[in-house]
Amino acid sequence: MNAPLRPRAPVIIPRNEHSISRANISAHALKVLYRLHEAGFQAFLVGGAVRDLLLGLTPKDFDVATDAHPEEVRHLFRNCRLIGRRFRLAHVHFGQEIIEVATFRAAAAPEREDDEDDEGEGEAAPEQHPHRAVDERGRILRDNIYGTVDEDVWRRDFAANALYYNIEDFSVWDYVGGVEDIRARRLRLIGDPEQRYREDPVRMLRAVRFAAKLDFSIEAGTEEPIRRLAYLLDGVPPARLFDESLKLFLSGYGARAYELLKTYGLFEHLFPASAAAFALPPYAYAEDMLARGLANTDARVREDKPVTPVFLFAVLLWSAVLREMNERQAGSSPNTAALLDACDAVLKRQQARVSIPRRFGIPMRELLMLQPRFNRRSGAKSLAILQHPRFRAAYDFLLLRAEAGAADPELARWWTQVQTLPQEERLKLVAAHADDFPEGVGMGGTPKRKRRRRRRPAVSAE
Repeated sequence: MNAPLRPRAPVIIPRNEHSISRANISAHALKVLYRLHEAGFQAFLVGGAVRDLLLGLTPKDFDVATDAHPEEVRHLFRNCRLIGRRFRLAHVHFGQEIIEVATFRAAAAPEREDDEDDEGEGEAAPEQHPHRAVDERGRILRDNIYGTVDEDVWRRDFAANALYYNIEDFSVWDYVGGVEDIRARRLRLIGDPEQRYREDPVRMLRAVRFAAKLDFSIEAGTEEPIRRLAYLLDGVPPARLFDESLKLFLSGYGARAYELLKTYGLFEHLFPASAAAFALPPYAYAEDMLARGLANTDARVREDKPVTPVFLFAVLLWSAVLREMNERQAGSSPNTAALLDACDAVLKRQQARVSIPRRFGIPMRELLMLQPRFNRRSGAKSLAILQHPRFRAAYDFLLLRAEAGAADPELARWWTQVQTLPQEERLKLVAAHADDFPEGVGMGGTPKRKRRRRRRPAVSAE
């Protein structure tokens, strides 16, 4: 196991010895860098952008670090907005692109502060520093003590993310062997790994995310504490874990990220009800559904097609919803009311771990509630589902169930066919299924008994 990294005087790599070109840097990021430099401040492109440029990748975001304080940045840019209390940041807006500007932070040991939430609400105790606080587990709640670039590197997480591109002479400053780590394709935490994870448990998710995204290995010392400290995620605000979940699963490498989350025992702390259901034979197929769904999502991202959290959370929570519904029914035939109640119960409990905003939770519930309707192919009213705003997502979900063996493949083929037909032929098709009216919600792929019609007694002529 390698010793923890410690900041030192930077190795300055001149322009002619690295591959970063300004032609590959956002014009808006360059504008911010140059204006800060011209105003007499230090200005560096930092973090993942520098890493990705050295790897020959196109960065998704361009972040800037400077010795200018947030209020000074706002003074330089009329299109600037200051955000955050946990970390005070400046966002410089250029239409759809936002350049995040962070002030260098000092590396002094944090003071302890109990009973504060993630945004640092409340008053610090008199003996504590008013700009920094941690909770009883060591998690940083607020950190706005500004410092120098030499101190700021200590606050970065992984060595590969701790490189500074200096706009003054286009050199790269490397304090902790980040360039070497990039060449070796490895992730290594700066400082003591256990302490860094306790400061911010989300770093464990970031390790998984970067390893999945970049196909990097996780250095042994960085990897070792993850399983032991996975429980710390339980104390992270659910809204923050929602954002991290989207980054993990909707960025084009979700299938690999899920495998790593399982390997390190992290998934069960994000979606505990789903993880518990996957371990039970009746719902084990739902994990195969999830793997297939994530692979499909990754392919859509690579093809630059839209993806939605609604479908993602439907696949993630399906097993938990089915288990909840079956336990509520206690052996009786399932029905749509039970499905609705199960959806609501699972969503409510999930908010304690990874919060799902209503704008995604309600459409997700609608998607799942359409699944029983696919079983009905008789009568013209059965075609009304084609006009439902969630039909396409629900149909894709049906295909996923069929691929995993949890829905009749013939049912999936029928709904695929009916979409391609003119209205008259659709009506003929449903007429051919006049007796096809399954009982219950029928979402496990098991054929249901047909409903027997009761004959009316003959009316006497007397």
